[in-house]
Amino acid sequence: MNFLPHDSLAGYARTAVDLRTRMVDYHRGPLATQYLEAFFASRLTSPAPGAGPGPEGMAKVLDAARAITANPWRFGEPYVIAPAMTAIIAAAAAALDLTGEVLPADIAPDDGGVLFLPEPIYHRGHNGEVSSIGAITWARTTNTGSGRSFWAIAGWADHHDPHDPSAARRRAHLTDRPDLARQFGPYLLTDFTQIPIGQPVDPRPDLPVLDRDDRDWDPAPDGRFCIDETTTPMRACAAVAYAFWRIQAQPLATVAAAPVDRAARRRAVRAGIRHDTRVVMLRRTSPLAEPGVGEPKWHYRVRFVVRGHWRRLIGRDGDPYRIWINAHIKGPDGAPLLHGEKVAVLAR
Repeated sequence: MNFLPHDSLAGYARTAVDLRTRMVDYHRGPLATQYLEAFFASRLTSPAPGAGPGPEGMAKVLDAARAITANPWRFGEPYVIAPAMTAIIAAAAAALDLTGEVLPADIAPDDGGVLFLPEPIYHRGHNGEVSSIGAITWARTTNTGSGRSFWAIAGWADHHDPHDPSAARRRAHLTDRPDLARQFGPYLLTDFTQIPIGQPVDPRPDLPVLDRDDRDWDPAPDGRFCIDETTTPMRACAAVAYAFWRIQAQPLATVAAAPVDRAARRRAVRAGIRHDTRVVMLRRTSPLAEPGVGEPKWHYRVRFVVRGHWRRLIGRDGDPYRIWINAHIKGPDGAPLLHGEKVAVLAR
């Protein structure tokens, strides 16, 4: 069960219920716990003796991680990004840098949620491997020791994505273990990061980038958007989550409640999950215009493409925030379109 390329609102809602039900079942099984232990153990183990958390500390970390990664699938607000919005969200995420900014507690639409991407966004890690982002979960949580709050954001790859080279390798490894393969859910945890609330966002630490000569770097799937984490200041899953949070609240997008049929509603009730799925779609609007006061001091004689970019604004309460300005064509109707391509000519 997965999303269809041209699904209806009811189809999105039905599929979201089925996928979340399967993910809830997956988290109830022993494989989810084993996978989570291996996933976080490799990220928390320090090469320096005694630098990492001890057995008791690791147990607390894993208990918190289980709740943070499992609860959004059951209790979080479900959202689906319509395919027409995928390129906009991906472009905004690739251009994002939150270093030094202080995010308020209400930056996300809900304290916990799950975001489905029927058309996945891909990202290349520092080791050159490409993986899909088929879903993102987030949860607002507080560190009991420091008292600081943060957003815990997890990236999930579509386990059956035919275009994902990492998923293809995982499926190949499970060829001889069909019993184990059946225990996995439709999505697999592949990325996890945190964004502080009320504290400046730290710069991303320098990651070791492997030499291209040492390994074959995965090519990005043809025609798909791929965020290269070796050159961006943010982890892809965090950037996509923030871009979604901001854009879904702008006039650029429209959020529609997807109707759930009786059968899907009954399955959701039996599984104990929320079934009020919302689909985020591209709103058909006229090009963005910024009217000025009085007569304009100049007139454009050509049309040209303005690339998508983040604009910083100040709210009425004095707090800064961002909005995404989507790529658009500026200039008078009927004027020549300036494409902006550069052509190199090799001559004698």
